[in-house]
Amino acid sequence: MARCAGIAPPRLRKRRVLAKSGALSQDGYKPNHLIFKQFLNNQPLKLIFNNGQTACAIQVDHSVDLSAALNQIGLHGSRPVLVVVGGASKMSDQSMARLRLLFVNVLAPIAETLGACVVDGGTDTGVMQMMGQARAEIAGTFPLVGIAPVGKIALPDAPPSYSGETSLEPNHTHFVLIPGSTWGDESPWLARIATTLADGKPSVTVMANGGAITLLDLFENKKAGRPLVVLGGSGRLADEITMAVRYPEQEARESVTELLQTNHLQQNHLTCYDLSQPFSELTKIIMQGLTRQSRYIVKST
Repeated sequence: MARCAGIAPPRLRKRRVLAKSGALSQDGYKPNHLIFKQFLNNQPLKLIFNNGQTACAIQVDHSVDLSAALNQIGLHGSRPVLVVVGGASKMSDQSMARLRLLFVNVLAPIAETLGACVVDGGTDTGVMQMMGQARAEIAGTFPLVGIAPVGKIALPDAPPSYSGETSLEPNHTHFVLIPGSTWGDESPWLARIATTLADGKPSVTVMANGGAITLLDLFENKKAGRPLVVLGGSGRLADEITMAVRYPEQEARESVTELLQTNHLQQNHLTCYDLSQPFSELTKIIMQGLTRQSRYIVKST
């Protein structure tokens, strides 16, 4: 269970405080970013989800000392970091089932074995949902940190104030809410926060499926010098990248070609793994990236 330096007041008390401050509208709610601005103001907040899980959240802006903000919600010291990006759209039932198993049998156990921190988009959709559910399924204790634009997410104890808001995934342990009201605003923050959390320790980005926002995530993580592992067979962007790697003689989209370009500092920055391969192959790839060696034995479930 996450520990927060600041504890949210009981719900009714919070509503009374908000009502007095004018942060609540006549129906009891205003857009969530206003509530977060009122309550967080770069201070920790304890979120309580319907499943009984709790998480520490903090809102940050461009002026904040990111390391200090992370320390406020209990994320301090250096550790390996696994970044998870992508989606889960337009996948076959077979590929979806295989991907879910991969999260439960590979990604979550690796994080648990290494005491790594996992960083993703934090919402209750796609690979973020899979990551949260996998952590719960193995009874994991590793930090699972969601990074999301404050103007796009819904509080766990309040209905969405407009149709564009998305719920947070309830098995995450921490959330960092960044400035913005558009998906993609979080991409540079996600890469930067992962680097700050690692603080010199190895980090790896794993991507599945995905579209335009995931492509932004990959560019930001590449810019940060983070090795990328693409899960071929998961559809959409992941398959497009895999095809471009396997068949370089064929013309690829300009942005994908740019992503695959390397310099002398990034000779092995991208690896493709196919979902049809044994999970042991992916385990080896990620473990080597996160440890620079392969002496660890990963726990299986």
